[in-house]
Amino acid sequence: MRSALSFLRGLAASAALAVAVALAPTAHAAEVSDGGLVLGPADSSDVLVVHASNSVEVFRGVLEEFSRLNPSVRLEYTELSTQDLYNDAVDRAAKAPGVPSGPDLVISSAMDLQTKLVNDGYARPHVSPQTRSLPGWANWRDEVFSIGTDPIVMVYDTRRLDAARTPHTRRELLSLLQAPDQPLAGRISTYDVQGSGIGYLAATQDTRLDSMAGALLAAFGRNGVTLHASTEHALDKLESGDVTLAYNLLESYTRHRIDQGAPLAIIYPQDYTLMLSRSAIIPRQAPRGDLGALFLDYLLSARGQETLARVSGMRPVSASVVPAAGVRPMALGVGLLVYLDPLKKRHFLDLWRAAILPPR
Repeated sequence: MRSALSFLRGLAASAALAVAVALAPTAHAAEVSDGGLVLGPADSSDVLVVHASNSVEVFRGVLEEFSRLNPSVRLEYTELSTQDLYNDAVDRAAKAPGVPSGPDLVISSAMDLQTKLVNDGYARPHVSPQTRSLPGWANWRDEVFSIGTDPIVMVYDTRRLDAARTPHTRRELLSLLQAPDQPLAGRISTYDVQGSGIGYLAATQDTRLDSMAGALLAAFGRNGVTLHASTEHALDKLESGDVTLAYNLLESYTRHRIDQGAPLAIIYPQDYTLMLSRSAIIPRQAPRGDLGALFLDYLLSARGQETLARVSGMRPVSASVVPAAGVRPMALGVGLLVYLDPLKKRHFLDLWRAAILPPR
């Protein structure tokens, strides 16, 4: 553990950096690209690189507020899949161990992969008043932190599924999939867990919590399930009418689409609703870990949490301390690593493929 003196020095350094950036010139411009956003002056010596699975469209308001508060910092944000975020960290360390490179902060909804990066030594610790205020489930080893939570839900097209037939539990969903008129045949979607970190996490948690998980997967396969790579991909299919119901989507992205007028509705499964964390780490190889820490502390501050909830639709960490009945929050820690064991993962994927992709 850090000594009290080291802790105080770290606070002083963070405070000095915050003051320095606050007093810097305010001129900056936004540069938007496919899957990326750059804010701040091009000639800045303070360049903060953030890689995250959060959609640029959904997360942009948070980035812009941080940029307004820290106008001298050039913020380079890149949206990547959860699996790519993990693979990049491991590959970077293998190719150039100890050499500063890559992002200064990584944010991912695949909290199991983030936990594994910490467990395997790819993250550096950070202690601040903001991290110390987190509940125990939201801070593991002072190296991985929940910045907000997101329920995993079912979503359906209100134009194509009568509200009276909507399933409110997984057992009801299984019954709908087995109905004689086959209302969801060829019209149901779920994550392709072979390439999606968050999809794999949700599916393995279902297996851990629900004795019917195997039967539900088999019913997906019999109904010609469509596989989606991300929540945004699934929402596109729902809006276009290609899919009627999607299983295991993120609430925040769905709420954003509904607010924009999409004819969709959310189902919070009454048997249990998983609540995952959007988790953040400062990579051990971060060139500007101090700036990564500055952004992390902003996200965990009262102002940052309010902005996250208002702009991105994520739930503040404080609002998840006492969950509602039926909600199952997933705690950061070694418990998330069980299904990342290579043998367990291979066995799970074999069973998943046999159920989801039956012989034609």
